Amino acid sequence: MSACVTHVNVSPAGGVPKRPVASARITPLGIEGDACAHPNIHGGPRKAVLLLASETIEALRERGYPVFPGALGENLTTRGLEPKELRIGQQLRIGEALLELTAVRRPCAALDVYGPAIKDEIFDERVKAGDPSSARWGWSGFYASVLRPGVVRPGDIIAVEITLA
Repeated sequence: MSACVTHVNVSPAGGVPKRPVASARITPLGIEGDACAHPNIHGGPRKAVLLLASETIEALRERGYPVFPGALGENLTTRGLEPKELRIGQQLRIGEALLELTAVRRPCAALDVYGPAIKDEIFDERVKAGDPSSARWGWSGFYASVLRPGVVRPGDIIAVEITLA
């Protein structure tokens, strides 16, 4: 199965949750129509887009968290893109856009609305240290910079352009 975008999500006021849109243009500073509630923490050219796997959302729901696509603040909800296999520096072609993964997202207190323990479910000390062998690697999502702007839509295929060892 190829990886694809299941939801493109924005929040005009910033914060969580983000809501789905039919399509959006990704720019070097993020997705048009999406605001950043805390620009000193999120956003900017190195954190322009947040990607999160729908498989993570489903696993969290199975654990009792009331989450859904966009709930955790991701701009792009994906399917078939295994977080454990992703590495900082990889490039992903998504729709017309080309993104480069720049950081694993550190979850903040905004996610407490879904239960204060959710941050521990998706992030641990090993992830914080950059260790991809953690069982939680990538569960909090990945930030990406924009190498080539473009329009993205649900259903767009995600192709890994550069694979790192």
